[in-house]
Amino acid sequence: MEDKRGVVVARRKLAAESIVLTLSIYMSATAQEISQLDARPAAPVQTESFRQSRPLLVGEDSGPSPPFPIRLAGSVQRGFGRGGKDLGCPTANLPDESLEPIATATKTGIYFGYAQVLPSRAEEQSTWVEDDSKVWPMVMSLGWNPFYKNEKLTAEIHIMHNYQSDFYGHELRAVVLGYIRPELDYTSRDALINDIDTDKRVGEKSVNRPTYRIFAQDPHFKSPT
Repeated sequence: MEDKRGVVVARRKLAAESIVLTLSIYMSATAQEISQLDARPAAPVQTESFRQSRPLLVGEDSGPSPPFPIRLAGSVQRGFGRGGKDLGCPTANLPDESLEPIATATKTGIYFGYAQVLPSRAEEQSTWVEDDSKVWPMVMSLGWNPFYKNEKLTAEIHIMHNYQSDFYGHELRAVVLGYIRPELDYTSRDALINDIDTDKRVGEKSVNRPTYRIFAQDPHFKSPT
C-alpha cells in the first residue's frame, strides 16, 4: 500500500514539474525558439484564479519598454475564418514573412498597440471609407492558438474598429507596444471568448495613455492617398 502511495506521489511530483517546465518555456522562449523545437510544449490551461487576477492595465506609465515598439507590415491574409464567426472577434492575419521582427524578440501571447489598413488597389481607393484608413487601437495574438490546435505560428490582429469594406489583400501596418498575457489553452469556447473580451478592454485602456497614444502618429503609419 505504501509503495502504491509512493508511486502516486512521485507521479504527481513529475506532473507538477512538467507544468512548471512548460510555464518556464512559455514565459522565457521566443515564439521563433518554440517553433524550432522538435515537440512544441503544451500551452498552459487558463484557470479561474488567473481569470480573476487579471490586471486591466498593463505596461509602464512611462511608455513602451524594450523590445517595444515593434513595427510590422504586410498584406492581410485569409485566416481560418473563425474569429468573427466563432468568437465575435474578426482578425487580420499577417503573412509569415512579416512575423520575424516580433517572433524573434518576444514570446507567444497577447499584445496591444495600434494598426492601420490601407487599400492596396488604386480602383478601391475611391470607394474606401476614410475612417477605415485611420489608425486604430488593436490587440494581437501571436502563437498557435492552442484551443484550435493550430500547427502554424500566426499573428492575428483584431483592430478595434468596424470596417465598412473587406480588407483582405490590403496593406496592414501595426506598431506593437506591449504584452498583455501569455498564450493559453481553454476548457471551453466561452472561457476563450471571456478572455478575448478582457484582452480588448485591457488593450484599449492600456493604449489610452499619453505615452502610448503618441504612437498613433508613428511614421510607420501612412497618410491615406
